[in-house]
Amino acid sequence: MSCPSVHSASMGLPSGFRREASSAGRDPIWTSPRYYNYVRDMMSRFSRELKLRRLLESEANPDRNPVPQDLQPLTVEVTEFYIRQNASAHHTEAYELTSICPGGGGDGSGHTGNSLRGTPVLRRGADFFFAVRFDRPPEYKKDAIRLIFSFGPNPVSTKGTRAVLPIPLEQRSNGGCKKDVWEANVQRKEGKTLILEVHIPSTAPVGIWRCTVESERGSSRAVGAAAGADGGRGARRRRGEGEEGAEGDGGPPPQLARREYKCDTDIYILFNPWCKEDGVYMEEEADRKEYVENEHGKVWVGGSYRQPVGRRWVYGQFEDVVLPATACLLELSRLRHEERGDPVKVSRALSAVINSVDDDGLLMGRWHGGYKDGTAPTAWTGSVAILEEYLRGGGRSVRYGQCWVFSALTVTLCRALGIPCRSVTNYVSAHDANQSLTIERYFDQTGCEMDRNDKCDSLWNFHVWNDVWMSRPDLPPGYGGWQAIDATPQEESEQMMQCGPAPLVAVRNGQVGFAYDTAFVFAEVNADILHFQEDPDSAWGFTRLKVDQYHVGRRVVTKNPKLDDEFGDNDLEDITDQYKNPEGSMSERLATYSALRSAGSAQGYYGYPEDALPEDVSFSLEELDSVPYGESFSVKVKIQNKSSEKRTIHAVLSVHAVRYTGALAHRIKSSSVEFEIQPYSDETMVLRVAPKEYLNRVDRDHCLLKMNAIAHVTQTKQSWSEEDDFCLRKPRFNVQVTGTPRVGVECTVVLSFQNPLTDTPLTNCTLSVEGPGLQRPRISRQRDVKPGELVTFTERFFPRKSGQRKIVATFDSKQLTEINGSTTITVSD
Repeated sequence: MSCPSVHSASMGLPSGFRREASSAGRDPIWTSPRYYNYVRDMMSRFSRELKLRRLLESEANPDRNPVPQDLQPLTVEVTEFYIRQNASAHHTEAYELTSICPGGGGDGSGHTGNSLRGTPVLRRGADFFFAVRFDRPPEYKKDAIRLIFSFGPNPVSTKGTRAVLPIPLEQRSNGGCKKDVWEANVQRKEGKTLILEVHIPSTAPVGIWRCTVESERGSSRAVGAAAGADGGRGARRRRGEGEEGAEGDGGPPPQLARREYKCDTDIYILFNPWCKEDGVYMEEEADRKEYVENEHGKVWVGGSYRQPVGRRWVYGQFEDVVLPATACLLELSRLRHEERGDPVKVSRALSAVINSVDDDGLLMGRWHGGYKDGTAPTAWTGSVAILEEYLRGGGRSVRYGQCWVFSALTVTLCRALGIPCRSVTNYVSAHDANQSLTIERYFDQTGCEMDRNDKCDSLWNFHVWNDVWMSRPDLPPGYGGWQAIDATPQEESEQMMQCGPAPLVAVRNGQVGFAYDTAFVFAEVNADILHFQEDPDSAWGFTRLKVDQYHVGRRVVTKNPKLDDEFGDNDLEDITDQYKNPEGSMSERLATYSALRSAGSAQGYYGYPEDALPEDVSFSLEELDSVPYGESFSVKVKIQNKSSEKRTIHAVLSVHAVRYTGALAHRIKSSSVEFEIQPYSDETMVLRVAPKEYLNRVDRDHCLLKMNAIAHVTQTKQSWSEEDDFCLRKPRFNVQVTGTPRVGVECTVVLSFQNPLTDTPLTNCTLSVEGPGLQRPRISRQRDVKPGELVTFTERFFPRKSGQRKIVATFDSKQLTEINGSTTITVSD
């Protein structure tokens, strides 16, 4: 199956039609994607029509050297994949493809048409049933039947991408232990029909497979020899598509006549977390329910480590668009087909193709600026709309996403393939750009933080990545389990924007040499922060103020698999201890020093001498959890003089609007003061900020603010600095459902919230609504919202599936974004 990507499609066109060809001319139409896709579709159509005409010609003209009637091989009339029954046994019945899918082959018949049919979705390491009806009953010792399963454009048996399975027509043996290899046995014979049981090995590559039924007829000795020669290994020389009978013209008839029947349906084979032999096996049923089967969840994307704020997300891994899009993305990854049975390689490949940096992958990132040429990251409510836009656009990267969108898409694709996956948020996350395992912050002489370029170290307010569950046979024993991967493009790994999988055990122990990218993940949760201030008397222009060993990785969270909180964030699970030892503990420092020994560039930062100065004045920056959007707040520093003498204090307080990546957006307010503090006394510095001072400067996506404080004691030359982040708290949707929801019957949901801005209207408003089994993703324009107005929206939809379903809504506007809400709906049949 070829990927519909604009760029990859050029490989199938003559050079004159390719966009990069020099003969394309200057008219932009010849280099446009629309013309490019037009030519590609035209050539595909002409190719199909040519093959059909040649097939009709061959059927109309009798063979010049016909095979005798008694040597005619079996002809397949129809095949049956028992799609729904197999789906139930393989835990894939939730996939929409098993119910309906445009095109043929849904019932396994191989017949095409305009009806909606299903597609087989199976898991490796398990058996499935498959039936074949021939034009006559198969005869033992005269007919040879094989199933051939192939994967990728060049299937090879020795690489595990082709399997040839002889069908034993004699009585099936029940003795012996079952081997974990491709195998087919006859379960039952019913006249012309064989009902087969096929075993898929637990190491089979995942993705789209195709099935061919091959039949031969001849003397019993020839049939037996042909069956035995293959032995299921597919060593026989490959013949042309649809080839049967003699290889040459005019010679005697061959000893064997051969027919092939190609099943006209895709067969999706997935990882199997229910199978102990599979590398993604997960023992607890409750964990599989959450990390494989849950179609919705939460991603923590705001607030602070003291008060994380979760956002509902619809993963939708069972929707009909997901598996086809995932198959295309795996082709785009260039991961060799024989390696696609390794969850380590597959998850790493996914982390590369979900972002668009190297390979025009799924989603393009944008961290600031406008989103007029795409969709704002805050406007998405789930993954399905992104994947639909990707396929409709012929494989063109979707615009735009940020780290939590990349993470949510990773959950969708991994769970769709059968890899257990969770979204993970790290509050106060280090981006170590120079591999020093430290983050350097620089301040000017006035005490204000100096702006940095994008290639320098940064400290993100939060960063979202993923954990995937798998064994690690490529590492020493004990490093299986949760592995960190990250699809957000940050730093190159093996010349690609990809990250992981890094074993959490290695991250926690500071073993940064283990594959893959463990050092980078370690720094994200453990890096020490070094503060430097401009100093004209210093040889290199700066003096070190402090080393903060406890500020990074303040809290690592994910969704609790046992809880689901619609109205708050009580379903948060703190997994900090899975990533790092307790802050300040001996084991935590040992892990850091172990990592530093592997990072030579870090040792220099720790080698700067510190003068032993008395520190008899204490400083404390008062923390803020959150501030209601549109209200005033104050930055406070408490100062205590513990000495018996006066102390002269020079201090600077500042407040900045920041992006969630830690980059400074705007300086909102600062204050510099010098004063004396009496012996054994306390003082409090206060910087008050009014709404009008920040509303037009704050980054509207996340409403994050940073406060910095720097102080110097003149007499002792004591220096102190501290920083903290907090967010502006937005209102949430109130979601109400009217009536009793039933499948196929119109249902109404009412959403409401109050504009927190009492003197500003909300303009350019949009509402995004979706819910698996309830409502396909839908974004609609809405009227302006008046200042302080309690606004209500009404949405109507027709539920498609029964049971407990969740609907998610997000409101966006020019002035205020990410008004979110969700509720659970019980739909009856």
